[in-house]
Amino acid sequence: MMSVSETLHQQVLKYQLKSFEKLPIKIWDDSKDAAVHVAQSIALAIRQKQQEGEKLVLGLATGSTPIRVYNELVRMHREEGLSFRNVITFNLDEYYPMNPESPQSYVYFMNEYLFNHIDILPENVNIPDGTIPLADVNDYCEQYEKKIKLSGGLDIQLLGIGRTGHIGLNEPGSREDSLTRIVRLDSLTRRDAIKDFLNEEDVPTRAITMGIKSIMQARTIYILAWGQHKASIIRRAVEGEISSQIPATFLQKHHNVRCHIDLAAAEELTRVKTPWLVGECNWSDDLTCRAVVWLSQKLNKPILKLTDDDYTENALTELLVERASAYEINIKMFNRLQHTITGWPGGKPKADDSTRPERAQPAKKRVIIFSPHPDDDVISMGGTFGRLVEQGHDVHVAYQTSGNIAVHDHDALRYIEVLREFGGGKALFGEESTDLLQKLEKSLKSKHKKQVDKPEVRLIKGLIRRGEARAGARFCGLKDDHIHFLDMPFYETGTVRKESVSEQDIEIIMNILEEVQPHQVYAAGDLADPHGTHRVCLEAVFEAFRRLKSKKWMKDCWLWLYRGAWHEWGVEEIEMAVPLSPQELDKKRKAIFMHQSQKDRPPFPGSDDREFWQRAEERNRETAQVYRALGFAEYEAMEAFVRWKF
Repeated sequence: MMSVSETLHQQVLKYQLKSFEKLPIKIWDDSKDAAVHVAQSIALAIRQKQQEGEKLVLGLATGSTPIRVYNELVRMHREEGLSFRNVITFNLDEYYPMNPESPQSYVYFMNEYLFNHIDILPENVNIPDGTIPLADVNDYCEQYEKKIKLSGGLDIQLLGIGRTGHIGLNEPGSREDSLTRIVRLDSLTRRDAIKDFLNEEDVPTRAITMGIKSIMQARTIYILAWGQHKASIIRRAVEGEISSQIPATFLQKHHNVRCHIDLAAAEELTRVKTPWLVGECNWSDDLTCRAVVWLSQKLNKPILKLTDDDYTENALTELLVERASAYEINIKMFNRLQHTITGWPGGKPKADDSTRPERAQPAKKRVIIFSPHPDDDVISMGGTFGRLVEQGHDVHVAYQTSGNIAVHDHDALRYIEVLREFGGGKALFGEESTDLLQKLEKSLKSKHKKQVDKPEVRLIKGLIRRGEARAGARFCGLKDDHIHFLDMPFYETGTVRKESVSEQDIEIIMNILEEVQPHQVYAAGDLADPHGTHRVCLEAVFEAFRRLKSKKWMKDCWLWLYRGAWHEWGVEEIEMAVPLSPQELDKKRKAIFMHQSQKDRPPFPGSDDREFWQRAEERNRETAQVYRALGFAEYEAMEAFVRWKF
């Protein structure tokens, strides 16, 4: 039983920690619902101004975060008659220098996602001009500020947040009293922008942006964040001290900020990651496991060595009261984690499977591995892939997209030259193939860096990825008739900006599921992919499962989610951990090496400078080390999975 002083200490601690969040936050299960809510709030403000015969001044952001808000505003315009004729817009920023007709410009972005689809008056649209001569930029920025004021000031400002904590393009070190100006971009911001520019050297080093003070003068601010890659900076922006090093923290001073984030972006918040530090908890086994892992890692002690004092001194007294003693908690959670480890990812035949992650029956399972890009299968679960084949399961791999934009021009040129010299590529392009290949060769040699590939070039780049995918799958032991290329249409835009998931995309996934009728499905749950391709591919898989759930064979179909290319599951989340020997890890590396076009430095590496095989190996080794530190056997590496229950 706790003493009076211990009880008082706990109450004081909870009161202090409840004040961690210094911005009002709403956490949404799905970013789609959050985007619709924000769009509806903006629409309501527009209609209210219309009733009063006034204009609404709207500050807008670019990037992937607000796209769904814009999609919903466009839908309301088309289907509900929402008019934008009384709306004046001011965009936050623009790269400098930047031609407005360039696909990388924010003018192009806003036209593509919003302005070309609504009835806003062209004279009411304001976006910083990236073509202004450098000598005139300061005067231009002053006029931009004056125009905002003459319009009546911003009624609503829509914001995303960069991984540096920037709002607009106000990078770390920006002053609280800063106004619209030209700025130099942070190296992390530029690396994040590679997805739009193909090469880091093509990303502008400067931009024109509204300042912190410009943003803070808005009457209402909506700040949005989606995805695990935003979780760390959201925690710092929401719970940290106000600092110019994290410009988003200045929003803590605003009187009317509304922060909307999804579950993935909320992962690092105290109330989500360690809710026992905030208040009373409903101690489910999942939450207990998270607390025990947290305590073990915090104290650098194996689970079975944790004591009652360790629990009481680290705000977990309530858990002790709920679960009787540290000894009982430790044993139960140790066993839970132990049972996640298996060398039989398809289930061990003739074994007691009551505590195993997978079923023993059927002993030989039909399996589909969905791979968003043509290399995610071997990067993220290459060891498990090989193990499933070796253990006799009927394994299929389905590459969801062509991956054609992620092939360097010099690789495509090399293959075109081989085709031309070998036989003119008649099988691909017909009798006139020689002339066509010569034109494509010339086109690639003279191609401007920002030019979109011709369809024929994309075809060749897609064939390069196909060949590499086949080689990797064969290396894992798969036969050619079990290798499927789905070429989902949402991906085939020819640019880094992809479409949303479509009915055709979902039907493609449903068709292969119906064809194979698998007992096991593996899909990428790694949503930190900078293009969002993984997210769309996973949405299609989820929707296909929902639509097929009444099928008899679906009653015995389990869906496992893998990660690895961009980040890994936390050990408290893992439901199946497959150990890899040094030999298996070496084989996995060689399977990744089959993807030669992605070797050394692929066109879209994200913010991680390591090659994909290095990322995969280090993350797999780190997972094994985490298990070891918790008190389990020492393995060379581990691949981790979480089961999706629908």
